Parts: sequence; C-alpha cells; structure tokens
Amino acid sequence: MSFAERVYLACARIPKGRVSTYGEIARALGCRAYRAVGNALNKNPFSPEVPCHRVVKADGSLGGFARGARKKKESLEREGIKIKNGTIEDFEKVFFRL
Repeated sequence: MSFAERVYLACARIPKGRVSTYGEIARALGCRAYRAVGNALNKNPFSPEVPCHRVVKADGSLGGFARGARKKKESLEREGIKIKNGTIEDFEKVFFRL
C-alpha cells in the first residue's frame, strides 16, 4: 500500500464535526512526514469519502485545501466546526486523535 493510500485511510477515520492535524496523521502512520501528508491530501481523488477538509494545522488554523480556503471553511462550518479569524474555536474539544 502506498504512503498516500495510508494517508487516505487514516483521514477517512476522522468523524464529521471533528478535525485532526497533518502531524497527527503522520504520527498515526509512524512517521514525522506531515508535509508529505499534506501533499497526499492535496491530491486526494476520493473526496468527500476521504474528508481532507477535516485536516488542519497543529495550531488550529485551517491550512491549505485543493478547492480553496473558503471552501474548506464552509465545509467545516456545515459540520458544526466554529471558526474565528481562520482558526478552529475550541480546537482541543474537536480534535480527533487517531
């Protein structure tokens, strides 16, 4: 199984209304390659089944999204995630540890 496929499987575990981080996915895969996780998610061919919009930066800011930051924000807000000034509110409460 490729690294990207392992990233997609990990990301698919993040439930609606929760978020995780690039670093958390890397940790779950036994590595520290959080940038490689981001690169794999940027090419995600399985969206929305693999909900890459639920992956954010370690500081709770939104980070990148292939379809644009506005789309990522809208998707998260539809799932009940509150965002203020580009950052997840109550980040620790909605953080999903893999």
